[in-house]
Amino acid sequence: MVTVHPPESLLHDRPLTIAGRQFRSRLMTGTGKYRSIADLQASVAASECEIVTVAVRRVQTNAPGHEGLVDALDWQKIWLLPNTAGCQTAEDAVRVARLGREMAKLLGQEENNFVKLEVIPDPKYLLPDPFGTLAAAEQLVKEGFAVLPYINADPLLAKRLEEVGCATVMPLASPIGSGQGLRNAANIQIIIDQARVPVVIDAGIGTPSEAAAAMELGADALLINTAIAQAGHAAAMAQAMAMATIAGRLAYLAGRIPVKPYASASSPSSGTITAAP
Repeated sequence: MVTVHPPESLLHDRPLTIAGRQFRSRLMTGTGKYRSIADLQASVAASECEIVTVAVRRVQTNAPGHEGLVDALDWQKIWLLPNTAGCQTAEDAVRVARLGREMAKLLGQEENNFVKLEVIPDPKYLLPDPFGTLAAAEQLVKEGFAVLPYINADPLLAKRLEEVGCATVMPLASPIGSGQGLRNAANIQIIIDQARVPVVIDAGIGTPSEAAAAMELGADALLINTAIAQAGHAAAMAQAMAMATIAGRLAYLAGRIPVKPYASASSPSSGTITAAP
């Protein structure tokens, strides 16, 4: 397999740092919607990600597709990001986050206080509740959690969540699992420009080109699940997404050329050959 590690001599990049913990990979992946545990394992390996998110409720209840999930990955190498998927209220999300912290301890990650906070009361559009998210975030920060809140691409909410102490903000590119791509680029750009915590674009990315474009905005990381898990060949797509994440980050650091309304020749005009008189 072709390595997707960034070329350090060219990158000169700082590591992704969340709540004081450093990560080399800027791609996070999920564990839902895979056709098999084998597909999940192959995809996580191909992505070379260091953070994998797990729905606490689905693991606790052995929901279909989640049987044996916890034992399928090497938690000595992968940092667990418990998430509160399925929670419709702030109170429920706080309770599930506490269970997630205990799950991390059982897996040997005693210092893991991370939680991906999701409060989603609407089953049709699966858009996060801004009020419930903020209320849950405030409580979880008080309890010592490193809160990674999943939100609409709302710059005001992102700033408020940062102010209450969240470790990141995670605006959606487009609705969960939709594969619509980067539909909220303008608002996400504002969030990135204003944020002093890492911005992780979550939900809606469907292709590697969209992943690269998201990173070119200046996002610190991506979380991609459905586009990998439901691809025709999940592991191949995982590797493609990893490469795209690196390419987008390198492009952002390199700095793109300005957009001009006119052509600009790439060859110098001096020294051109002219016809003899």
